[in-house]
Amino acid sequence: MRKKLVVLTGAGMSAESGIRTFRDSGGLWEQYKVEEVASIEGWYRNPDLVQRFYNERRRQLEAAEPNAGHRGLVDLGNAFDISIITQNVDNLHERAGSKRVLHLHGLLTQARSSKDPGLLIDIGYREILQGEKAPDGSPMRPNIVWFGEAVPAMEEAADIASKADIFVVAGTSLNVYPAAGLIHYVPATTPVFLIDPKPVTVYTNHKVDYIAEGAGKGVAILAEKLKCLAS
Repeated sequence: MRKKLVVLTGAGMSAESGIRTFRDSGGLWEQYKVEEVASIEGWYRNPDLVQRFYNERRRQLEAAEPNAGHRGLVDLGNAFDISIITQNVDNLHERAGSKRVLHLHGLLTQARSSKDPGLLIDIGYREILQGEKAPDGSPMRPNIVWFGEAVPAMEEAADIASKADIFVVAGTSLNVYPAAGLIHYVPATTPVFLIDPKPVTVYTNHKVDYIAEGAGKGVAILAEKLKCLAS
């Protein structure tokens, strides 16, 4: 039986694909204040601005391509039973070929009802038009979990993490909660690997093997390290 490899990915995973993050931009995301475009208060205050922002992100995503890190995780699926939990709202894991991807913070290529979080609409890379309605008549909004909102997929993510034989953190500082708390669900004897070019402090009793590289090179190094753990 193949070992269960669980990978938690963050914004650094997609950086090499040209997807910028607000944490590298002094609290700005594509020159917008985060609270303006990534909070529920921002949506209530100025929904037209928020729609324009995510319409722009969708166009940016359409032009982006999966990088070597995304493709390297697909290759690891040949040796391991791999599940990916991602904080990213892009679909680059899926476009690279990963089959089991859980999006904690939503997905850019989906919209949803403002009234019913479970009423999802696949919109691909098109714009959500000003005043556009969901099938239930409520304003259509991006399917993004904003600051100030609950993370519906956390329970499923915690269950996946609790069954990990190997746990990998790639491209996230583990500063964004509740996602950062997933490491506390990982069994105490499970080896943990962390891929990030910048120093990261992880508050855990696990022994952590640090790989100080970006996503592409880091996943390649990880693959070499995991060869002895595959069976």
